[in-house]
Amino acid sequence: MGNEDIIQEVCSSGDMVTNLKASIRELSGKVREQNQRKCDVRDKLQQLRERINAEGVDVSVQEELLPLLRSLKELEKQESEVRSNCDAKRSALEDAVCDLEERVAKGEIPEEDLDVLLVESLDHLTSAKKELAATLREIVSLKRQIDDVPCQSELLQYERRFSELNVCIQEKLQQTRKLYGTYNALLEIKDLMLKEISLLNSIGSQFQDVIGTPAGRVKSIDSMEGVMKGIQQKLGKVQLGLQEEQRRCDASKEKYTAAAAEQRKCYTVLRAFQEECTRNDRLRSQVSGSKQGM
Repeated sequence: MGNEDIIQEVCSSGDMVTNLKASIRELSGKVREQNQRKCDVRDKLQQLRERINAEGVDVSVQEELLPLLRSLKELEKQESEVRSNCDAKRSALEDAVCDLEERVAKGEIPEEDLDVLLVESLDHLTSAKKELAATLREIVSLKRQIDDVPCQSELLQYERRFSELNVCIQEKLQQTRKLYGTYNALLEIKDLMLKEISLLNSIGSQFQDVIGTPAGRVKSIDSMEGVMKGIQQKLGKVQLGLQEEQRRCDASKEKYTAAAAEQRKCYTVLRAFQEECTRNDRLRSQVSGSKQGM
């Protein structure tokens, strides 16, 4: 018989021993369960006997007693079967262990082969422990990832905080737009004032030279007309912007008026609802008082 056959036979014997132990544990559990049921039935029988001794024989008691007796007999039968099956498997397990010990004692399985088998088993056990450790590390990592996922309350808190931040950002954005609008308006006013100052300085410095000749007067008039056109263009842009702002203001006023009307309507409905609730409570109190009087 080769080493591989011996190792295989020892492994199969070990598997059989493991299976038999598992079967014995299972059968022991069944025996405990049957014993528990048997104790319950006996308790019920004892209660019925006490009732019979105290009250005498009754038809209803007999009807309750007969099924319990049948259940007790059935449980005793099942218990005997389970015990016999358990004894048979335990005997088979003991015979297998004794046979294995006799074969080792007779030298059919040399000690060297057993040492090799033990070394291989230890190697398998070590590799299994490593795999188990890796699996446990993976499980711990997954648990940490699961713990890192926010729960429902945290998500609600984050959502509330994001809503507050969104409101703050919208307010800052509106303030920034207003500031930029004011800055652009002031910048345009500055440009107009600089042009006005430059024009006045130019007119003041060249007025005497230009006004003395017809060509100079024509050139001065053309220059003034060009400046006037530029000013009119600027004024047109400003008026367009003013009209746009006026439309926005009117739209905001309309929205505000509609919201105020809706608020007044809601307030009226709420007040009517509160009055109805008060009336309902008063009627309930009257009804309860009339019932107590009756």
